[in-house]
Amino acid sequence: MESRDKRRDGSPFSGPYDPTLWDNRSTKKAQRKGYIIVAHRTGSVQKQRPAPGSVDRLQVVADDARLVDHAGMMLAATLADRLGLRRLVETAVNLGSAPGRANAADKVMTLIFSALAGGDCIEDANGIRAGGTGRVLGVVAKAPSTLGTFLRSFRLGSPRQLDSVSRRLLAAAWSAGAGPGDAPLTIDIDSTVCETYGLAKQGAHQHDRNGKRGYHPLVATLPDTGEVVHARLRNGRAHTGRGAAHFLREVVARVRSAGARGALTLRGDSGFYIYDVVKALRSLDVRFSLTVRLSKSLRTHLDAIPEEAWTPIPYWTEGAADVAETTWTPFASVGNTTPVRLIVRRVRPTPGSQLAFLVTYSYHAFITDREGEMLALEADHRRHAEVENVIRDLKYGVGLNHLPSGSFAANEAWLAIQVMAHNLGRWTVRLGLKSESMNTKTLRRRYLAFAGRLTRSGRQETLHLPMDWPWMKGFMVALSRLRALPHPV
Repeated sequence: MESRDKRRDGSPFSGPYDPTLWDNRSTKKAQRKGYIIVAHRTGSVQKQRPAPGSVDRLQVVADDARLVDHAGMMLAATLADRLGLRRLVETAVNLGSAPGRANAADKVMTLIFSALAGGDCIEDANGIRAGGTGRVLGVVAKAPSTLGTFLRSFRLGSPRQLDSVSRRLLAAAWSAGAGPGDAPLTIDIDSTVCETYGLAKQGAHQHDRNGKRGYHPLVATLPDTGEVVHARLRNGRAHTGRGAAHFLREVVARVRSAGARGALTLRGDSGFYIYDVVKALRSLDVRFSLTVRLSKSLRTHLDAIPEEAWTPIPYWTEGAADVAETTWTPFASVGNTTPVRLIVRRVRPTPGSQLAFLVTYSYHAFITDREGEMLALEADHRRHAEVENVIRDLKYGVGLNHLPSGSFAANEAWLAIQVMAHNLGRWTVRLGLKSESMNTKTLRRRYLAFAGRLTRSGRQETLHLPMDWPWMKGFMVALSRLRALPHPV
């Protein structure tokens, strides 16, 4: 039994045992001998032998500079090397005389790898600075304070430099085998609210129509692969369709320059049921499938569809849903005279629900200029909802759920970096693991989040990984595939 009545600074003991305030020479000696230290509220301190098999028998020290956190991140680092990410950043990003201008490539890559490792704020980048992690990733990991200065060095317009990096990275990945080539390509467009809680963030200090503060970015995704082909940050009060026509022109230019040669189709919800959007898509020779906002005139038009024109479809309640087709001239009030196909699904409200007392059917209609069978087009349009899975992966798989800075331009740069991190994960799955259906959290848990240890012998460094890891065989096969990709010219 060892007892102390006073702390090292002479003050009486009150509260839990704090080794930083004690003369802990005897404490360390006891711990080296395998004892555990137990403090009591009375102020007494005891040393005890832990029970056999107890985890307390383990002596814990942090003294190995060769240990690697998230050693599986070597997959993403290898792919980033083969796609030429460092060279792309060094070529495109120029912050002039801003204080954070130096070593932009290391800073961008630190933030990307931090996001893939699960970091959703700047401070989390400290995790990849520990041990030998930076040597495995091929990057000089920067401190969070340095990264914050870097992000705040962006001014309005300069985050477009990171958009340029993202666009060229997409082209490099598609030329490496991840692209659609001549196959038809469907693009989903949507917006999302990234909620914030303070009053000091530019563009996010006012409430939107739903009473929330935050940002309202536009996102364009590919449903088959989960890639984000483009994203644009907007202030929180922006209408869903604001700037959508210009945004879509950029999206189409991106996928065409990246190597998509097949027919393009765009799917969107009623927030993009705008004449400027339809006009832009027609000028770009892109097919569209857009949900229609129900107006009185459209409701009257739908009620006039004869009963025999409705075709039943499978639904969770037997006989509760039907689909029909008619023609409709949208945006006639602004001079549009071109009719399009109007495909509508009607659903009987759930018996006993409040809606059942108000209407006989609820209607869900969309316009399209695509060719094809009505039921197939209707089912395909409903699959637009899959865009929410990609947005969820952007928010909770990487770091879009948290926009860290008070500067709008810094948050716009953060968005571009999160998109690159997300896409790097998607391409690792496609090119390395040869899989289509794996979100970022699953990728991280199985293939990125195990530890490793670096050793060196005869000028050869070796990364040692844990034995019996359940997915190690897939990891080694993926690493071989990614290393077989050609280096950038």
